[in-house]
Amino acid sequence: MSQLLNHHRSIRKLTTLVENRTTYNADYAELNIYETHAYAEQVALKFDFPIIASMLTGKKVMHIDGLESFDFFPGESVVMPTGKEMVIDFPLATMDNPTQCLALGIDDHKINEVVEKFNHQVAIENENNTWQLDQNASHLINNTDVNHLVKRLVYTFTNNNTSKDVLLDLMIQELIVRLLQTKAKSFILNDTDSFLNDTRIGMAIKFIKNNLTNKDISVDLLAKKACMSTSHFHKKFKNTLGISPIDYINSEKIKFSKKLIKERKGFRMSEIAFKSGFNNTSYFNRQFKKMEMITPQQFQASISK
Repeated sequence: MSQLLNHHRSIRKLTTLVENRTTYNADYAELNIYETHAYAEQVALKFDFPIIASMLTGKKVMHIDGLESFDFFPGESVVMPTGKEMVIDFPLATMDNPTQCLALGIDDHKINEVVEKFNHQVAIENENNTWQLDQNASHLINNTDVNHLVKRLVYTFTNNNTSKDVLLDLMIQELIVRLLQTKAKSFILNDTDSFLNDTRIGMAIKFIKNNLTNKDISVDLLAKKACMSTSHFHKKFKNTLGISPIDYINSEKIKFSKKLIKERKGFRMSEIAFKSGFNNTSYFNRQFKKMEMITPQQFQASISK
């Protein structure tokens, strides 16, 4: 990320050591880059439009109504509705190692336009079709898709390009969709059983949760449970949650396998794989490393230290 900010540093003016602000404008959004070069506490920020704030370098401690106070590191983001205040501490900021953060503000009309399109795509007979970026702040950790988009946005905002506004418009639309998918996924996976019973995607999710060790779960079977064709079900599932049915099934099985590894330390990995609903150990190993970035054996070793 530091390389992405090279052009920004060459043109920005430093007028204050705490939350020095540089603004870049586009048709439907503005990018604010904040830099703090000194220790500070209880610095309040509020915006007249919805924003996504992402850490670039350093560390902050965030205090936001509705969330427990939390440390804010690079690779993490916060979605803030209009007019909601964040109060920030800067415990590590110095002249040599400033804390840098961006706040991307998006026009309400653009958000509503994309939300309407998104709702049309995920609507299933008027079920599940009222997703919106609501009045609650949310803290995003390890959201790879959002992180990649933030980097692309920073580069495009801070560098001149003949197609700059067109590229930014496309990226901002994608960012809104990613945030909506994150919200939809969180709601569907964590809400009450009544929701899981009342929607077709919800019923499929509930079936997966209740049959994790079943080695015969397939997209065809889930589509039948949802009373939809296989292709239609696959499209609606991925549009709503941002993940394919198979990838979701595997992610839940890997989550279950981690629980088994923690609880049953005498089990061989072949037994863990079988009890987690995988047909063979090699496929289990590949999926585990794909999702956790380490092998099952490395995970087992890390928790036994």
